[in-house]
Amino acid sequence: MSAINQRHDAGLPELSANEPPLKGVSVLDLSRVLAAPFCAMMLADLGAEVTKVEHPKGGDQTRHWGTAIQGGERTYYLSINRTKQSVAIDFSKPEGAELVKALARESDILVENYMLGTLERYGLGYEALREENPKLIYCSVSGYGRTGPSAHRPGYDSVIQAESGLMSITGEPEGEASKAGVPICDITAGMYATQAILAAFVRRLRNGRGEAIDIALFDCTLANHVSVAANALLLNQAPGRYGNSHADIIPQGLYHSADGPIMFHVGSDAQFARFCSDVLDMPGLATDPRFIDNDARRANRDSLDELMSARLSTRSRHEWIPLFRRAGVPAGLVQDVLEALTSDESKARGMVCEIDHPTAGRINLVNSPLKMRESSLAPPKAPPLFGEHTDLVLGERLHLDAAAIARLREQNIVR
Repeated sequence: MSAINQRHDAGLPELSANEPPLKGVSVLDLSRVLAAPFCAMMLADLGAEVTKVEHPKGGDQTRHWGTAIQGGERTYYLSINRTKQSVAIDFSKPEGAELVKALARESDILVENYMLGTLERYGLGYEALREENPKLIYCSVSGYGRTGPSAHRPGYDSVIQAESGLMSITGEPEGEASKAGVPICDITAGMYATQAILAAFVRRLRNGRGEAIDIALFDCTLANHVSVAANALLLNQAPGRYGNSHADIIPQGLYHSADGPIMFHVGSDAQFARFCSDVLDMPGLATDPRFIDNDARRANRDSLDELMSARLSTRSRHEWIPLFRRAGVPAGLVQDVLEALTSDESKARGMVCEIDHPTAGRINLVNSPLKMRESSLAPPKAPPLFGEHTDLVLGERLHLDAAAIARLREQNIVR
């Protein structure tokens, strides 16, 4: 048996079959808006008990973003806060800061995304909390990281998309640079943060010590460029925009059939041969010297596009798609988001969950995409109402009695 299997963190229960892997792990979520709350939600999906700390005046900004549904909750907030508890504490006041410090003292993980230096002013920075809890894993998510010339700047997804180069490679070749349709910098930063936290947790199992994690949206978006970044660095030239096509792999893209668009991807010369013979019924294209391999196709992409476009326009989408399927060439219809969420594929994979919400009733939300054979995820629960669990957390975790909580409420320290 390995050393890690022989060692267990104090207080963590043994797991029985199909229990969530982070059962018994406590997360203090001092974050707002998207990237860090998304990270904390992923930890909640994995079974951690996540306590979201919000300011008594208004709470998380996303409680006021998006469209209000029945009961007054907003779609934006609901999308990134499932299965958490909400406590409302004003930690700008010394007594409120002491409450948060007490929660951090008995937490395994802390996630925050405040401006550089903000939490330090209240005695809630990493160095201060490490003294209180040497095993604490403290994850900071920000636009530009905690070091470097822009560490003091606020970081918003749309601006990061511009500054990171993402917008420069998104959009039609002759059109303007364009941002992605979702806040992809925020989302992937939350995913990288989760990955780093889990790695730090495994490290803590080995040596018993906590960690400070510094996640920057800018860094994460640069990492997301993968092959585009390699092209830029190794060829020493700025990549261009290719719209729905691909810089390196040809053919790939959106093409119009007789009744609407199809998206397909031909990933190898063998697939291209099947595409030409079994889909287009134009086998000669695969042996044409202009298209004989990917390098040739990339050099002659416009000529190939013209030939494919003319052929694909002769049949409907529902005639073409079965041919792609039989040939083993990846292809699909262009669906809107609602179509995708309500599709047979989404239903089969359990990607929409029904949740009972205390004010909105029974609502549908996107489910976690994580699937594991030996573990289950935590059952999805409604995103918490503002301050819904303040009394519960202060009573059960900090052992405050009703009179003490009432006094804190009267002083506007908690809500």
